Amino acid sequence: MKWTDTQRIAEDLYDLHGEDIDPKSLRFTQLRDLIMALPEFDDDPARCGERILEAVQQAWINEAS
Repeated sequence: MKWTDTQRIAEDLYDLHGEDIDPKSLRFTQLRDLIMALPEFDDDPARCGERILEAVQQAWINEAS
């Protein structure tokens, strides 16, 4: 899984943390760490940017509602 797989990342985060974490309350540094800890995630941390994190966060919020 790569940074561009925002919807899949959001779905995995929701599956793993949906009961415990409100995506609206996360700082981007926390979100980045959660993404990089996903078992199937395999991409260069340097390729991550604010736009990607915003997209993942919004997709996770949508997934939760």
